[in-house]
Amino acid sequence: MLCLGPDDDVVARLGHVPRRIAVAGVSGSGKTTLARRLGARLGLPYTELDALHHGPGWTPRPEFLDDVRALVAQDAFVTEWQYRAARPLVLARAEVLVWLDLPTRVTMRQVVVRTVRRSVRREVLWNGNVEPPLWRTWYRAPDENIVRWAWTTRHAYRDLPAQVARTAPHVTVVRLRSRRETTRWLAALPAADSA
Repeated sequence: MLCLGPDDDVVARLGHVPRRIAVAGVSGSGKTTLARRLGARLGLPYTELDALHHGPGWTPRPEFLDDVRALVAQDAFVTEWQYRAARPLVLARAEVLVWLDLPTRVTMRQVVVRTVRRSVRREVLWNGNVEPPLWRTWYRAPDENIVRWAWTTRHAYRDLPAQVARTAPHVTVVRLRSRRETTRWLAALPAADSA
């Protein structure tokens, strides 16, 4: 397993432009935003795992893992590396795992701002779901409150490179520790029309 930084050339290291990419990070790190940008930059199909997981009424979709298997069976994909049951499926097929290892102050600010925005604006998320009103958001059970969840899991990936080395040594990990590093690394990738 190879662990790269923001200034390492992942294309040169792999010998080709990666076509199966997963993005890891704690809640609020920007996984979805980066995955979407990677797909656009490299001309790869992007699939949001939250959209596959959440059914109406925030219930998990029974076909979620079948959908994940179909997603990773494709020749090319970009997606988030999340959901305990889906992670091994995604990692088994990924070539690159981009790890957004941002400071807690950054990720927590993002989670709070995003949660408040979604609740106040009543933004429709996946399959018609919307964030509950703010007063209900803060008083939900800890495992249902995204802000509490983000805080309790903020150190969940401290041993990510070692974990990937044990379970998926074929995967190259790219560790990015700031928004600036992320922007720089993304800009160094070949654009789809030049790849």
